[in-house]
Amino acid sequence: MKNDNKTPTLDRRGFLKASVATGLAASSPFFIQNAFAKGETFRNAPKAGAKTITLGFNVPQTGAYADEGADELRAFKLAVKHLNGEGDGGMMNTFKPSALKGNGVLGKKVAFVTGDTQTKSDAARASAKRMIEKDGVLMISGGSSSGVAIAVQGLCQEMGTMFMAGLTHSNDTTGKDKRRYGFRHFFNAKMTGSALGPVLKEEMGTDRKAYHLTSDYTWGWTQEESIKETTEGLGWKTVKTVKTPVGAGDFSQYITPILNSGADTLILNHYGKDMINSLTQSVQFGLRDKQVNGKNFEIIVPLYSRLMAQGAGKNLQGILGTTNWNWALTDEGSKAFVKSFGKEYGNPPSQAAHTCYVQTLLYANACEVAGTFYPPEVIKALEGFKFDGMGNGKTEYRAEDHQCFKDVLVVRGNEKPTSQFDLLKIVKQVPRSAVEYDAKIFGGDLGPYKV
Repeated sequence: MKNDNKTPTLDRRGFLKASVATGLAASSPFFIQNAFAKGETFRNAPKAGAKTITLGFNVPQTGAYADEGADELRAFKLAVKHLNGEGDGGMMNTFKPSALKGNGVLGKKVAFVTGDTQTKSDAARASAKRMIEKDGVLMISGGSSSGVAIAVQGLCQEMGTMFMAGLTHSNDTTGKDKRRYGFRHFFNAKMTGSALGPVLKEEMGTDRKAYHLTSDYTWGWTQEESIKETTEGLGWKTVKTVKTPVGAGDFSQYITPILNSGADTLILNHYGKDMINSLTQSVQFGLRDKQVNGKNFEIIVPLYSRLMAQGAGKNLQGILGTTNWNWALTDEGSKAFVKSFGKEYGNPPSQAAHTCYVQTLLYANACEVAGTFYPPEVIKALEGFKFDGMGNGKTEYRAEDHQCFKDVLVVRGNEKPTSQFDLLKIVKQVPRSAVEYDAKIFGGDLGPYKV
């Protein structure tokens, strides 16, 4: 069949194949839009001669997750400092393979703007949109809520802007709601269940009756689902599941019915100040002093953070959960980051800080590897990327769903802390092989490289 050149042929990156490009006039709008898209036509592409690029850090500065957001922002600022060649370099000294040079990104210094997600999806989208349209950011990171992450990730896909997720633990983020322009360094609820199950079986047996209190949004729903899958697989019975609003403050109306439910285990699918309040009130109601079904009553907090542990104090001692990273890890990357962060801020970093610091370096490195800020090429540099030196062992960004796979930590509230920061004791470092799963189980579609 004769080729009339009405439909030019593109390569896998969306660029014109050479045989076609040479047959088009350089003035052709199609040629200009596609053949030079890598360097010139994408949203917020740096202008010729620009000496800086801008990143957007969108964190909860108010609301139930504000403590996490404050530590995220500290880490973002430290990452920018290290990228620009200031300070001791932190994990840039341990991250391998790395193309980072400490002179910004592709020779341009890094600047940043911030926004307040308020732990609300609408507010997070609005601040992200402002960063993209008015501040000219090339990448957005941050957030401590899966609802926020999914909303902002969707916006970034629509607007052709990279999103390096902060704290988001819902299965949906890299499952049914995954997007080509979004990447997650944090683990998810499915991995929490896989890591926690064997420890629960060993310590609590196979005959338990569980009662769930669950934050009423995507993260809580998928954590409840994954933990139920794990515990019921052990032989536990689920007595009841109750949804609670984010930022409820007073959880007494939800805790009172547990006393006469026949449950001997409470699973708190809460995070941030919600977890602090619900756990504290559960202890005040005497749940931990009860015996039910001939067993000591137990409380489980599947997802932990050091900042939550500080807020909960003694109430957290002895309680099992999981965490994405902990400052007490002894690998070289973790030690380098703890040293840098401690020197800068006077205290060890949280998992929120670690995640956001790493995400910033990973984006910058992908730009260096790709040799461009053009998002489709940066995305391809991250898909399937394998690296080490950033804590939790060897790590991979799985190409099929942009989910990060690394070791997961099972932790317990430390019953004999040696300092105000020594609040979580690592019970088990679960290898990534034990928490991996088929990318197809959650569905979803990453979407196109070029939008």
